[in-house]
This record gives sequence, C-alpha cells and structure tokens, in this order.
Amino acid sequence: MAETEEQIKARKERERDELYALDISGVEWESAPGTEEHEERVEIARLPGGAVAMRSSLDPETVLRYTEAEWRAFVLGARDGEFDLEPSERNGGSAVADGA
Repeated sequence: MAETEEQIKARKERERDELYALDISGVEWESAPGTEEHEERVEIARLPGGAVAMRSSLDPETVLRYTEAEWRAFVLGARDGEFDLEPSERNGGSAVADGA
C-alpha cells in the first residue's frame, strides 16, 4: 500500500526531527582535498544512516543536516550542473551565449 501525501510529509518530518536530535559534537569534519585550515571552505560530516551534516568553515556553529536521500539528490544535481552559477545547456541555459 502506497503512502499518502500526509504520511510522506509526517515521515519526512519525523526523519528531520531525528536527524537534528543527533549529537554531532564528536563528528569528523571533512573538506575538499587541497584546502588549508585557514581557507574558507565547505565542510561535511558523515552521520548515521547515510545522512550528512554540512557547514561553512567561516560559521561552524551553523550546521545543515541532510538525509541520505536529500544528500544523494543534491550530489546528483550538482554533478548534472543543476547548481552551476553560469547558465549552460546542462542546467537549462541555451547553447548560444546571451547577446550573440
């Protein structure tokens, strides 16, 4: 039996509450290879169940947490150019540069 929209919403809310209730004070934060400790960078920590926490090195107190499904969707979208700042064919832009 498929979940109703209300059941899906309730499940996701429960997952989010559980994720933010986790004590992550002892997690190991990782950043991209080649970045220095003093550089501005994005850091991630792997959490139980495939979840991920993410923060900025400039604001380590503000931590975003993502379920495994949310993180997977983000990574796949990033790989596909969905979050590229410059428009391209891959993220909905045109092949011809504007003004050409």
